[in-house]
Amino acid sequence: MTKKRRVFDIEMPEADPGPQISSLDEPKRRSPMASAISENAGAMTERAAAEARIRAENDSLAHEYVALKKAGLVTRMIPVDDILTEALVRDRKKGDDEDLPELVASIRDVGLSNPIRVEERADGRYELIQGYRRMTAYRMLQAEEGDGWAEIPAAVLPRGEGIAGLYRQMVDENLVRRDLSFAEMANVARAYSADPDTPQMSVEDAVAELFKSAAYNKRSYIRSFARLMEMADKHLTHAERLPRNLGLALLKRLEAGNGALARLAAHFEEARHRTPEEELALVRSFVGEEPEAPPQRAEGDGPKTARRPRTTFDLRHAGERVKCTAGEGQLTLKLDRDLTGVDRRRLEQGIALLLDTLDGS
Repeated sequence: MTKKRRVFDIEMPEADPGPQISSLDEPKRRSPMASAISENAGAMTERAAAEARIRAENDSLAHEYVALKKAGLVTRMIPVDDILTEALVRDRKKGDDEDLPELVASIRDVGLSNPIRVEERADGRYELIQGYRRMTAYRMLQAEEGDGWAEIPAAVLPRGEGIAGLYRQMVDENLVRRDLSFAEMANVARAYSADPDTPQMSVEDAVAELFKSAAYNKRSYIRSFARLMEMADKHLTHAERLPRNLGLALLKRLEAGNGALARLAAHFEEARHRTPEEELALVRSFVGEEPEAPPQRAEGDGPKTARRPRTTFDLRHAGERVKCTAGEGQLTLKLDRDLTGVDRRRLEQGIALLLDTLDGS
């Protein structure tokens, strides 16, 4: 008998087949070559951007450097032997400078705090514009101590300023020097007017051009001294030591005529080799050799009062100019400083020491 096999139908839940992925949607794998090319392209883009930023910064720095150099604000060390003083007539008379040793000592101890100013020349050397005393001090140090002072800090201007501009720069800097005399300033104006490389103009116009930064009355004094130097320059050996009022008095005497200039020459002939103090004394005696008649007084004005004699002179102390006036019963010292902050006891001691010195004790 054949056994029958029984089949049981069991219902099974249908399995979730999941999302169907098409072969088209399957992400593609990049080849190593493609990845390398892409990375290299990105690096080149970043490099190009960095180079562009560097070029822009360099251009900006270059423009800034050119502007600073044109303004004379770029300082570098240049050989002292390559600096010439040919283009400009210096406002400082050559000769002994009693304050120069102090400047030399200061530069030796603390260095040069204010560089000189020069202009480039076509031959590779430099023309001095400002800083004649500083350069002279460096040359003294070089002569005394060797090549350690062979180079000096200098602000270098490019060529092209022109003689007129160079004169103006020299004058403007030196106007702040309190010890620059009217005779020295007058001689600069005369040289500027006579220089063939400057605009043609009179000495009076040269004063107005060069000293436009100065006050009107100062320009007037410079013009007066220019006339004085025109007349008496060859007779005055130490014109730079002439005080303003004495120089104006001498000019008035010479412009009065009547052979005054010839008498001045004869007056100085007696002392050819004279010191500045001796020349000042000669000028004072010359100015007073023909005193002007005193003004007539009306009746009832009272008795005439004789003018008391006095001595006026300038001296230098520790780099400072002191104007001194000594007369009957008085001694006046004028300085460019405020003495109200000095202790009273120190003032008393100083005055006592001065009086002791005058008495010879």
